Amino acid sequence: MGMGKDAFEANEAARSVFERANEALGFDLTKLIFEGPEEVLKQTANTQPALLTVSVAYLELLKESGLAPDYVAGHSLGEYSALVAAGVIGFEDAVSTVRARGEYMEHAVPGGLGAMAAVLGGERENLAKLCGDVTASGTAVELANINCPGQIVISGTAAGVQAVVERGKEAGAKRVIPLEVSGPFHSSLMKPAAERLGEKLAGIALNDAAVPVVANVTATAVTAAADIRHLLVEQVYSPVLWEDSVRYLIDQGVDTFVEIGSGTVLAGLIKKIDRGVRVMSVNSLTSLEALQEDIQVNQS
Repeated sequence: MGMGKDAFEANEAARSVFERANEALGFDLTKLIFEGPEEVLKQTANTQPALLTVSVAYLELLKESGLAPDYVAGHSLGEYSALVAAGVIGFEDAVSTVRARGEYMEHAVPGGLGAMAAVLGGERENLAKLCGDVTASGTAVELANINCPGQIVISGTAAGVQAVVERGKEAGAKRVIPLEVSGPFHSSLMKPAAERLGEKLAGIALNDAAVPVVANVTATAVTAAADIRHLLVEQVYSPVLWEDSVRYLIDQGVDTFVEIGSGTVLAGLIKKIDRGVRVMSVNSLTSLEALQEDIQVNQS
């Protein structure tokens, strides 16, 4: 709780983002972010618009500092922040869409029937084969997030995930850790949610991207609004190819990454993918000042 409060209190443009979120959603999201209760904030239908709002608030601060991206990318929900940054979707439409996305994902699978787990130390190909073997036996489980070397998240039926937890060593995994989540996100079990999201997005105007967006589903750059619309639907039930996306960006010549939002998780993943790139996070006014100082030093 309390994320983004320093930006809200110090900057008019950032404060406006929170106020616009409240108005678009029809309830006081800002109060929920700052004061909780935490168990309500943790519900994915609240967490998704909360994280988007905080990210876009800090994005406004970055805009004022004159920093502009050559590419944008986001991890799962974060793709919507990237699309706001690229001018593809207006913030109000984005925040109402991710609120709905959270509701659709939460209700796609009855509670307790789906699960996710983090697999540490396994090879992607071996883990994909193990998931295929388990799925073939009647309990679906799939790769969900390809985060970085040695860190992959799996998703599917509770029984399928449990089977991989028990058999993880077959794929070379050192540890398989069940995650506390409300559903089997980024698995084929989410197709009902994706269908509903498609209907929601059909009524929302999307623009071609002003800067290339690296999509989770393909790990390649996309700019056409029609392609982005299709990929956002597919993303709900497809793996998040984060490691591939970062490698794609590096292949395009990107050598500096700036994570915008409430934490530093992506910065950590990027460093595990390639230690040679510069990575900074903007999740507070202090970290923004550090970024600005770093830019001035490198430009002088």
